[in-house]
Amino acid sequence: MLVVGEASGDVHGAHFTEALLRRDPNLSLFGVAGEHVQELRFDALVNVSQLTGMGLVELAGNLKNLWNAYRLLRRALRERKPDLLVLIDFPEFNLRLARYAKHLGIPVLYYVSPQIWAWRKGRVRQIARWVDHMAVVFPFEAALYENHGVAVSFVGHPLLDTMRITANRDEFLGQLGLDPAKPTVALLPGSRRREVAYHLPVMAEAAARLRRERDIQFLCVRASTVERSLLVSGCRSAGIDIPVVDRDGYNAVNAADLVWTASGTATLETALLLKPMIIVYRLSWLTYWLARLLVRVEHIGIVNLIAGERVVPELVQSELQPERLVEESRRILDGPETRSRIIEKLSKLRDQLGSAGAAGRVAAEHGGG
Repeated sequence: MLVVGEASGDVHGAHFTEALLRRDPNLSLFGVAGEHVQELRFDALVNVSQLTGMGLVELAGNLKNLWNAYRLLRRALRERKPDLLVLIDFPEFNLRLARYAKHLGIPVLYYVSPQIWAWRKGRVRQIARWVDHMAVVFPFEAALYENHGVAVSFVGHPLLDTMRITANRDEFLGQLGLDPAKPTVALLPGSRRREVAYHLPVMAEAAARLRRERDIQFLCVRASTVERSLLVSGCRSAGIDIPVVDRDGYNAVNAADLVWTASGTATLETALLLKPMIIVYRLSWLTYWLARLLVRVEHIGIVNLIAGERVVPELVQSELQPERLVEESRRILDGPETRSRIIEKLSKLRDQLGSAGAAGRVAAEHGGG
């Protein structure tokens, strides 16, 4: 049984599922799936879109869907008794399933660790009780779990497998009707509806302001968990038409000179493509206040967290305003030394993430066949 809870987890889950099926084509796989996992031979009991929430307060609005999904998956664990439960990120939901699976005597593998090193470090004690093995994607995570007696292996980051560039800049922008000679900014407003609602209006207004002052073009990348119409209408509300890219996000980011991205996995994907970026994030004020009580880190972007310094700008909460986004964009677009420094540091970060083949390594160790 496999449970993913985010758009990024769906991609990682798909590659893991493919690796399992290569080893044993007769394997029975079921659980939670998104667009990518559903394309494979997988019995999807729940769609990942039912689980996606954002923050502590916003998540409460999705409690009915979450509770229904949790009850369904508990019943599946109880009745179908899988040989292994595989969890990918999404800790608030998945750790509860891990506890129930442990009660039933079902082994639990956690692939892609919750970021306990950033917040709620006490979770490591729950993980030690309920999870049989952690397959972690950052090298420093292995030592953290070993220190708490958790069986752990560093498998490399799955993004090194999933990120594929299939078109060069000129070819890709030409397909969108954009001019490869013009500076290009990619908008990645997030993988949840609420994220898009908070981020896209600011991004679209900043894009309109930048376009008034210089010859520049934009594109917007859709996550698989967000409706296309939401992005189209969000851009048009600021009086600007921006092409929306579906299922081709890596080519889109690779074609950009600058990326505006919501905090999350997209920041790491952008970093691996060595693209300068501005990280944005906004929550309800109550969620933000609660998060500040729990989180003890200086940065919110995974890129800056891993580097231990502010490699790329972050605009959070009240700082996320169109004028600030324009100001930071000018600094990067018009500053070759700034761009070079960012790219150099992103290159060093990429070297820390191991080698390709993470899904295959996890499948080989835990998938039988």
